[in-house]
Amino acid sequence: MRIEELSPAAGSRKKPKRVGRGPGSGHGKTSCRGHKGQKSRSGATIPAGFEGGQMPLHRRLPKRGFSNHPFKKEYAIINIERLQKIDAQEITPELLLKEGIVSDLKDGLKVLGNGELNRAITVKAHAFSKSAIQKIEAAGGKAEVI
Repeated sequence: MRIEELSPAAGSRKKPKRVGRGPGSGHGKTSCRGHKGQKSRSGATIPAGFEGGQMPLHRRLPKRGFSNHPFKKEYAIINIERLQKIDAQEITPELLLKEGIVSDLKDGLKVLGNGELNRAITVKAHAFSKSAIQKIEAAGGKAEVI
């Protein structure tokens, strides 16, 4: 295939509306803009949220809350039931990444307590839920915070 052989798919290209070409076209005289007013003028664009000079809604309402965005920690999560299926004595974030169980570590790994654990394993992660720590230690394992 060569560049000069390329063409758009059939029916994908629409011709532009030809306005101001006489009354017979149906788009003559006012060129589909209606009569008078701000929107009929050339170069007329009204900003989003503009209410004709009235104080806009987003400025009338009070500010509430705050955003912790720059300091927010987003963890990659894994449950106890998933750790049960891994055949390793020591589970680390690097191992989970290598095995493809976790695709992106983000700001670290957090272990949650959904599921049951019936063997002693050492889990190294950046954060643990209380129930995850209880279940790991009840099975005779260790939960180490990195």
